[in-house]
Amino acid sequence: MSLNDPRWGHKPKSNEGRRPNNKNDNEGPPELAELWNDFNQRLNRLFGGKRGGDGGKFRPDARGIGLTATVVGAIALLIWLASGAFIVQEGQVGIVTTFGKLSHVTGAGFNWHWPAPFQAHDIVNTAQPQTAEIGYRANVRNKQPNEALMLTGDENIVDVQFSVQYKIKDPVAWAFNNRDQVQTVRDAAETVVRELVGQNRMDTVLYEGRDKLGAQAREAIQLMVDRYKMGADIVGVTMQSVQPPDQVVAAFEDAGKAQEERARARSEAQAFADDIIPQAKGRAARLVQDAEGYRAQVVNQATGAAARFDKVVAEYAKAPAVTRDRMYIETMQQILSSTSKVMIDTKNGTNQVYLPLDRLLAQSTANEAARGAGSGPVMAPPQNPAQPAQQPQAQSQPQQQSSTATQPDNASGESARTRELRSRDTGRERESR
Repeated sequence: MSLNDPRWGHKPKSNEGRRPNNKNDNEGPPELAELWNDFNQRLNRLFGGKRGGDGGKFRPDARGIGLTATVVGAIALLIWLASGAFIVQEGQVGIVTTFGKLSHVTGAGFNWHWPAPFQAHDIVNTAQPQTAEIGYRANVRNKQPNEALMLTGDENIVDVQFSVQYKIKDPVAWAFNNRDQVQTVRDAAETVVRELVGQNRMDTVLYEGRDKLGAQAREAIQLMVDRYKMGADIVGVTMQSVQPPDQVVAAFEDAGKAQEERARARSEAQAFADDIIPQAKGRAARLVQDAEGYRAQVVNQATGAAARFDKVVAEYAKAPAVTRDRMYIETMQQILSSTSKVMIDTKNGTNQVYLPLDRLLAQSTANEAARGAGSGPVMAPPQNPAQPAQQPQAQSQPQQQSSTATQPDNASGESARTRELRSRDTGRERESR
């Protein structure tokens, strides 16, 4: 009763607020038996029941009760039969069992089987890849330490989180050969990865062999799944996170930076070696070729000189005097053609003789350079005809003085050569006699 009711707190009247013909007015709400009788009366009215004579009380007959039970049973039967209908989506397969034994396999579409407890069905997705997560759940931050922590071959601990993608290729084998298939795949994958991690060192697992670990794990998991006859095809293994435990991450980061610096320095050294070594090899090859060329040149020159000497010896045996004179003349020609000395005969010449000393010196320098290069003497360029043959007395006087100054030496040198030639001629005449 509401607090705003003006009768709140007062006793109600005898018939106020009570339903008529209620035997339990003083006892509260109606009982369950009364509700059931009311329900039967309504059903009998609906299906032709009769009223009793005692104050209009309704009494159901046997026909009404049987008809009611039949209708209720038919409705229940229809509901029970409808519970055996099921729909299989595209890419899925329905497996129907009779008392737990395989009956048949259905395809995509609307299907029906005998309802429970006779038959049951199970739908298996064969088109969409499924994922089993090891070491984490839904997010790499949600770690599972009992699955992620693994022991390496060098007795170090690493935190490995990975996922396995698989597809069901045989739905019957997937449904009947194993119990709790997803957990079986997860256990097989964890076993395989623990074995692979235990066979390698920590550095290999963290850096060098991380990419190979996924491929090796996929093949090994596939072999184990085939051994269990699960009817699944392992599509791939994704290494989500491979790192040291959280307690030692900082130390391993420093070690990783040091290894990166070492690798960078090694790369720079290798690049420098790749640049320097070819150049050194090229210079060495060039030096070898130069040495080979010099050796060939020296050998050829020596061979030519020996051949020339053999010919000279042969000619000398035929005419010794002529050969000696010719050799002497050729030798003097080579010596005098490269000398820078100038001899002037002041007895037969005049004081106004013009000598192109600058051209003679240039010719001497060119001859010396040509002799060093192995070529013949260089001839002096012809004198310009436009130049006068005679110079003024002022210009010729220094030249005359210099020539006069060098005359005694030249005269003494010439007399020595003349005496040598005469002694040689005397020797030749004696030999000829």
